[in-house]
Amino acid sequence: MSELSGWGRFPVVEATVQQGEDLRRITEGAVLSRGLGRAYGDAALPAGGPVAVTTLADRIVSFDPATGVLRAEAGLSLRQLMRDFLHRGWFTPVSTGTQYVTLGGMIASDVHGKNHHVHGTISQFVSGLLLRVADGSLVECSPEVHPELFWATCGGMGLTGHILEVELRLERLSSPWIYEESERYGTLREVFTHLKSASADWPMTVAWIDTSATGADMGRGILMKGRWADAADAPSEPPGWRVAPEVPEVFPSGVMNRLSVRAMNATWYAKHGPNTRKHFVGPEAFYYQLDMATQWNRGYGRRGFTQYQCVMPSDMEAFSEFLQLFQDLGGCSFVTVFKDCGPAGPGMLSFPQEGTSVALDIPIGADTQRLVDELNAFVVARGGRIYLAKDAFTTREHFRAMYPRLEEFLEVKRKWDPTNHFTSVMAQRLGLQA
Repeated sequence: MSELSGWGRFPVVEATVQQGEDLRRITEGAVLSRGLGRAYGDAALPAGGPVAVTTLADRIVSFDPATGVLRAEAGLSLRQLMRDFLHRGWFTPVSTGTQYVTLGGMIASDVHGKNHHVHGTISQFVSGLLLRVADGSLVECSPEVHPELFWATCGGMGLTGHILEVELRLERLSSPWIYEESERYGTLREVFTHLKSASADWPMTVAWIDTSATGADMGRGILMKGRWADAADAPSEPPGWRVAPEVPEVFPSGVMNRLSVRAMNATWYAKHGPNTRKHFVGPEAFYYQLDMATQWNRGYGRRGFTQYQCVMPSDMEAFSEFLQLFQDLGGCSFVTVFKDCGPAGPGMLSFPQEGTSVALDIPIGADTQRLVDELNAFVVARGGRIYLAKDAFTTREHFRAMYPRLEEFLEVKRKWDPTNHFTSVMAQRLGLQA
């Protein structure tokens, strides 16, 4: 038995862990697969049975340098994929904000990145999956073979079967460097307007905003834009690999509060300065700022935190009201990210839809459930939804109002898993059962 939690450190469960290099063996009887545990909430926590931890099953099965098609076991991490392929001129076309995720977890969450408005989600570059389904058999699925199972699995949070192997088309790069520009803006309207404008010209865009600033300064922030650099312009030497310190287990719950977060937000905003910054950076510096220190979630103490990530239509006034509501409810967040999203993809429970996404890291306290309920009511009323990979507090009623293809997903679940063998704490909380 092991004690498991999501990256937010809440909730915590005890579960039997099955771990090893043989995915076919360790998934026998397991009710869920789990990679590096970076789902923030309860999506990767098993309920009523053992969990298969896939991280030791990380072999590359094949790679075709003519097409960029990679076949690998589900436990291969994004970190290792980058180290194996970046200096050879290849990288994943869609990247999360951390490199400490597995291929299986990326598919189960149908992850998106700073380039969703250009590339969509990771599933749109996946040509095949090998699954162990509920009756124990191995099934190959793709957009052409068992397409309903494939599109239920991409974003299905591991509830359709164990992902054993992933076939993914990598992106060919002209250099391993990213050219980045960043600019500071003093109001939410400026951040919002320039984010939308940048997305028309830049393949990678993201903005950080200050959730603590009030009045005319509310929502001030920093916009970052990037694209893979041309070989002729980029540094001749490849970027090195970061050595990140580990955050110790010393922070008490409550050290992240409105006062400390306000100070951190003001410092981060001031640190950038008023001038535009232009430079070449490696993908670790551009994509994975959260990985500058490992185990950074310890900074929230044992009580932990939840990430609230939602997407709504791109209406600046609605996001201004959302941020005001967050402040009125006593919310505070240091890691607060705005991203531009393109059209929704074919995954039945995939998160992104056309609009703008905002993510907030919220220390857990006595009023967290009420805060999430109020934010969810606001998001539902405006046709938005939350990201399942980050959630731990959304109610069944709000979830059903957010995902119009839920019944389509449950039909596939009933067909391939009629006894609800595959389950999780999240699935039971939200009613994701056949």
